[in-house]
Amino acid sequence: MTRRITGRTGIATAGALALSLGFVGCDDTSKKQVKAHPPAATPVAAVSPEFVRESLPFTGHTVDFSMIQAPVRPAIDILVDKVQAAYDTGQKELKARDFEKARAEFDRAVDLIQSSGFPVESDPRLSKLFDEIGDATQSYEQQQAQNNAEEDEENPGIPAPIEEIADLTLPPGDPRLLAKAEQELIAVPHDLPLTVNESVLQYLSYFTSARGRAVVEHGLERAGRYNEMIRRTLKAEGVPQDLIYLAQAESAFLPQAVSRAGARGIWQFMPYRGEEYGLDRTYWIDERSDPERSTHAAAQHMKDLYAMFGDWYLVMAAYNSGPGNVAKAVQRTGYADFWELQKRHALPKQTQNYVPIIIAMALVAKDPALYGVQILPEKPPAVETVKPGHPVDLHLVADATGGDLEDLRMINPSLLRSATPNDPQFLLYVPKGTAQKFEDNIQRVPIDKWTSWRLHSVESGETLADVARHYRVTVPAIENANHLEAHATLPQGFLLNVPTAPPVVKLVHYRVQRGDTLEGIAGRFDVTVADLRRWNHISGEKAPRGARLRIYAGGEPLPAAHAKPKSAQNSPKTFGGASRSTGGSAAVQNVSSAHAEKSEAVQHHVKKGETLYSIARAYGTTISALRNSNPFLADRPLAAGDVLVVQR
Repeated sequence: MTRRITGRTGIATAGALALSLGFVGCDDTSKKQVKAHPPAATPVAAVSPEFVRESLPFTGHTVDFSMIQAPVRPAIDILVDKVQAAYDTGQKELKARDFEKARAEFDRAVDLIQSSGFPVESDPRLSKLFDEIGDATQSYEQQQAQNNAEEDEENPGIPAPIEEIADLTLPPGDPRLLAKAEQELIAVPHDLPLTVNESVLQYLSYFTSARGRAVVEHGLERAGRYNEMIRRTLKAEGVPQDLIYLAQAESAFLPQAVSRAGARGIWQFMPYRGEEYGLDRTYWIDERSDPERSTHAAAQHMKDLYAMFGDWYLVMAAYNSGPGNVAKAVQRTGYADFWELQKRHALPKQTQNYVPIIIAMALVAKDPALYGVQILPEKPPAVETVKPGHPVDLHLVADATGGDLEDLRMINPSLLRSATPNDPQFLLYVPKGTAQKFEDNIQRVPIDKWTSWRLHSVESGETLADVARHYRVTVPAIENANHLEAHATLPQGFLLNVPTAPPVVKLVHYRVQRGDTLEGIAGRFDVTVADLRRWNHISGEKAPRGARLRIYAGGEPLPAAHAKPKSAQNSPKTFGGASRSTGGSAAVQNVSSAHAEKSEAVQHHVKKGETLYSIARAYGTTISALRNSNPFLADRPLAAGDVLVVQR
């Protein structure tokens, strides 16, 4: 009987063959000459002597393990394995929806290829992987866009306080507060009818408790920012100034407050109501969060409601639940009196509590010490306005003014994103005393770079390499942006242009709603109707209801001119577009014309077989720079026939 053993390597296979020949039986085949044909050689991975000992059958013969050597793997194989591992990890993170880690792994895979010295086309496996990485990066960007699509806001909303307190079920009010409240009604002036009953007493007791006191204190402290402006506006519109406490109840004076239903701002306007009173809402701004504009709108709305109902309590109820609900309740019960409607539960529960909340807050606000409430009102922010005339990133505004990014967001709460809209008339608030500084410093940056560059003030001893590391850019990129020669020394305080982030152009997926028009959608996202049609292959005049539109919010960036005018070539040497003379810094002022030429843009017609990597190498740029200059690459892979804008 012959026993057959199959080994795991070429060596084990040969051993198994020898073993099978050694176990031949005593039949006639033992007398015949047998020729053993060894198997064809196959590549083997590195193996240890221990692995071989475990794999080979015991034959009683000694094996010289020193003769077994692992072959040296080609460098391209090692590179492919490393790139594959980074790509696989990135795909895993992408499935887990950890987009930042996914992007980091995809970037690492590309870096491995670019730093290896192997052209992508040198190996089919590498070329295939590179294309897969490009597709995965595109998927990453699309998923981010979908996650942050229509209502994605860089200036996020804060839950509206009214939703927490209006739905509370409270115990009976403290009867000891009744005498205080009645005494206060006689002592303090008020232009809104105030009364104290069981409903008001319940909330008065709550606002003087440990939990409720914090709600009142925080809101009334923030009211200091807007108190003078709101009272002035309410008075000018001819409505009671005490209606300021409606804003306290609605939002606690938080401009970013957003309700579950989508109401927004200090006065909690719903989108349709805000539009009715002229509050603009686009991808870039939401004027419902503009304290002054929304206060004018709220005052006009309340004046219109008073013309309908002739009673300020019913006005407040209608402001909360809508005039239609109040009108139906009055018609159904026959009572045009809020307290009767509350007693008969003719209004929604939140609205039944709404008016008592405002009255109780007004009582506490008019005499805080009487109820044990301590308030240190905040001061209005000291601001002035500038008119950029072009979109500008708030990071750059902070650089140009020497201010703080969060302060800019706080004093410009209507901005949904970290950039101003493409509106020549848009007014931006900056800290008082910094408007002229902004005007002076922003001129150093080319207008078409206001959404993609930063300004950096050089510190003592800081080098270009230090700045490049801080902003994660290259030294040549900074040199080109500032027309500097290599190894230039920089004086302390010098403002450097730093080309960092891509332009504020973002791929958004928008679901078409009932009533949407192409003109309306285009206006909201600051693009043209022609762009919408081109990006989404729309041939008709109407927006296809229910469709998900691809929109490059803000519009595609315009390619730079192919050549600079002769006047620019012969102009004095400048830094970021503004001349500068600094004593003892001749090295900085010596501008190389070669660097100026590198900032030109050219068009490249993509040929079959070309990749972003090969094009980037040919022009001495990066894949990221190509994607930034050609936003359509976020929507689909590169294809033959595409025309790329290449910044050199």
